Amino acid sequence: MRALQLNRPQHFEWIELPEAHPPKAGEALVAIRAIGICGTDISGYLGKMPFIEYPRILGHELGVEVIAVGEGVTQIKLGDRCSVEPYLNCGECHACDQGRTNCCESLAVLGVHCDGGMRERIVLPAVKLHPCNELSFEQLALVETLAIGCHAVNRASLTAQDDVLIAGAGPIGLTVLEFARLYSRRITVLELAENRRTFVQKHYPDVQILETLPDAFQAQVVFDATGHSQSMATALKRARFTGRIVYVGITKEPVPIDDPLLHRRELTILASRNAIASDFPRILALIQNEQIKTLPWITHQAHWSSLPELMGQLTAPGEASVKAVVHLSGN
Repeated sequence: MRALQLNRPQHFEWIELPEAHPPKAGEALVAIRAIGICGTDISGYLGKMPFIEYPRILGHELGVEVIAVGEGVTQIKLGDRCSVEPYLNCGECHACDQGRTNCCESLAVLGVHCDGGMRERIVLPAVKLHPCNELSFEQLALVETLAIGCHAVNRASLTAQDDVLIAGAGPIGLTVLEFARLYSRRITVLELAENRRTFVQKHYPDVQILETLPDAFQAQVVFDATGHSQSMATALKRARFTGRIVYVGITKEPVPIDDPLLHRRELTILASRNAIASDFPRILALIQNEQIKTLPWITHQAHWSSLPELMGQLTAPGEASVKAVVHLSGN
């Protein structure tokens, strides 16, 4: 079975893996049909992702087809198209007992902590597959990205009364925007890159998009999707008294906190990590109902045989990509 392995930063190698074993009880064998390329993949490719060790098979945004099921699997059947929930949790730790499976103490995310989906086939726990035969494989590959924004907005307990600031209009910031719009109509997006501002202006005309913020600008809820420590620190200044800050992006650098400001405004700082199982069927329904439209995001498509070249293109200086999807045979 063919797979693409990242041996070290910016160095892919095509390898042959043993064929996937027949699925055991509670498992399913799936064929990978579409792979979304996300910021985690790009950071891993560049050597900037703190949780990736090499060599690693990347890929966790997956649209797959079920080709075999193990004993006791009833929620999916042969031929089903599925989105993959790539968070492999233990089911026994304190976080899992609380239903916070995204924070499992021994969490393994496909393509990050363990080998992922840049291969032809993979065996997965059947409970991590969310079927939806009405959507295309490329749409299914985007569900995990959307789940990041869905979970972040859930963390903020957003209401219609809240005004919102989203720092960063990359793919993760856009997923936050999609779900914030389901609650609030007072949203400002802060983005330095002109091409991303143009994208937001075109596809989200009801949203205010700015390159810089006025000095006095504040919002009740601030989402930071930049992954930059200075932006994350500045988020405290942009939150109103009693405001809420959600860190969606992650950084290896320390984030300086202005503690007197934090206390004076009695701010709430929340981290948002991955997503939970219930987010996936909700997102599938929202896409089917056209409440969320993701196809305009796909600025790059390729066959996976061209994936090494595509990663080089996506990481080139000045590259104006929003989302890339690679296709395997069978679409």
